[in-house]
Amino acid sequence: MRQLRQRAQFVRAARGSKANGRFFVLQAAACVEPDAGIGYTVTKRVGNAPERNRIKRRLRAAVRQSTDLFRPNTDYVLIGRRPALYAQFDELLEALGQMVQRLNPAIPTR
Repeated sequence: MRQLRQRAQFVRAARGSKANGRFFVLQAAACVEPDAGIGYTVTKRVGNAPERNRIKRRLRAAVRQSTDLFRPNTDYVLIGRRPALYAQFDELLEALGQMVQRLNPAIPTR
C-alpha cells in the first residue's frame, strides 16, 4: 500500500465517493496505480498539533491492520475527526471496515 503525498492525489480522491462516519470521513477514487494508495489528514479545527498527530497515528495503525480490505487501483483518503482521539481501537477498526465495504462497490473501475 502506497502513501499519498501530493495535493493532486488528495483532490482526486475528494472528487470520488465519500462515506461519513463518527470517527473519520473516508474518500475514495479510482486511480491508475496497481496498488491501493492511502492518505491521512486532520484539520486544525480538530485540535492542536499533538492531538492531530495522535489521530493520524491511530488511523495509520487501523489501516495497517485492515490492509486486505482496500481495493487495488484505488486511492483512499481518511479525514480524521475529534472522536477518533478517544475511541476504542476496536471501534475504529469496525468503523473502517464498514466504511470501506460501503465505498468499494461505489467506486468505478478504470
